[in-house]
Amino acid sequence: MGKYTKEDIYRLVEEKEVKFIRLQFTDILGTIKNVEIPVSQLDKALNNKMMFDGSSIEGFVRIEESDMYLYPDLDTFMVFPWTTGKGKVARFICDIYTADGKPFLGDPRTNLKRVLKEMEALGFTHFNLGPEPEFFLFKLNEHGEPTLEVNDHGGYFDLAPTDLGENCRRDIVLELEEMGFEVEASHHEVAPGQHEIDFKYADAVTACDNIQTFKLVVKTIARKHGLHATFMPKPIFGEAGSGMHCNVSLFKGNENAFYDPSNELGLSEVAMQFMAGVLKHVQSFTAITNPTVNSYKRLVPGFEAPVYVAWSAQNRSPLIRVPASRGVSTRIEVRSVDPSANPYLAMAVILASGLDGIKNKLTPPAPINRNIYVMTEEERRENGIENLPAQLDDALRLLEKDEVVKNALGPHIYQNFKEAKEIEFEMYRSTVHPWELEHYLKMY
Repeated sequence: MGKYTKEDIYRLVEEKEVKFIRLQFTDILGTIKNVEIPVSQLDKALNNKMMFDGSSIEGFVRIEESDMYLYPDLDTFMVFPWTTGKGKVARFICDIYTADGKPFLGDPRTNLKRVLKEMEALGFTHFNLGPEPEFFLFKLNEHGEPTLEVNDHGGYFDLAPTDLGENCRRDIVLELEEMGFEVEASHHEVAPGQHEIDFKYADAVTACDNIQTFKLVVKTIARKHGLHATFMPKPIFGEAGSGMHCNVSLFKGNENAFYDPSNELGLSEVAMQFMAGVLKHVQSFTAITNPTVNSYKRLVPGFEAPVYVAWSAQNRSPLIRVPASRGVSTRIEVRSVDPSANPYLAMAVILASGLDGIKNKLTPPAPINRNIYVMTEEERRENGIENLPAQLDDALRLLEKDEVVKNALGPHIYQNFKEAKEIEFEMYRSTVHPWELEHYLKMY
């Protein structure tokens, strides 16, 4: 959002009458965590002396290794505009360090920076991400708990009065802009109660920071409107789920390495190799980009979800789409990612997969320019089109076999993520669900 020195921070805190500071970070499962301190402790925080108990965070460390330090990234300083009066709150996004002053390899943000260094070793300077996160707005009941009752019956790009979420969405945009976001578009999505807000691309770390901040803003402002915002991938049976399409590109300085005006499609050899790497590893990294049991309720045919491993520059049914813009805006859109994903981990595995394609000079298969949704299974087989895994446990098994993707996570994150998700799937597998009771209780 800005380039700040310590002196800038002291000045801004005084000017904006900040009283509390949140030291924010993200755990392995993508949940935002924070330690809040009074402004009197700002010196301690800026000198990287603020400690917390890492053993209390999912997937971090064991209790005997619990002392960890929060190193604030000064450039992420931001005052929350919805906090007013004498209790104004600002935040820093932090990197996690161990007690002996080393970067903690279980920190998703630190891990992404590690993979970015591998990118830089290949001569690229930036990995840019433009995310398109979708979410649902549901009404709250009289106890302030979320219901499954939507507050509109709008459809794609509908306007008020059909779209009763428009005022809430507009307030979210205003808050984001006040916080420094450049919002490019906001609109109603396909399903009732479903919305999308797109903001300008940034380098991968900043974009992932923005995604986490965006989720916090959406949930906070929705609550002020008496609504609950959820980034759950598929909250309503029979309706389209929520995705988080990721528009990605590699840069060398100011030059987009994906663009080649001499190529018929305007795509460079680097872009084709990167795309080939993503297609090669996408089934293996789906456990990361679609990390919940519910994610696989979205990844089913019939609801515009990208379940087929293919690419095209002409239609939206494949998993990878190449948008029409060229020049500095040349990019590929990875459409399978959903908003329950930890963005730092999702970007790490997508980047590592693309770099593997570049390192090994992979060639993508031929584009599929037909609507895959209407192709028969036999036609898809003839065209070499495979499916994404159908359930979380399938995805975890594919992840386990892919060394490139596992290396992108590092052993600490991989092992802890895998264990947490195996427990999650086993709980789901052994739970008796309402559908089973509805269909079997009277029959047998």
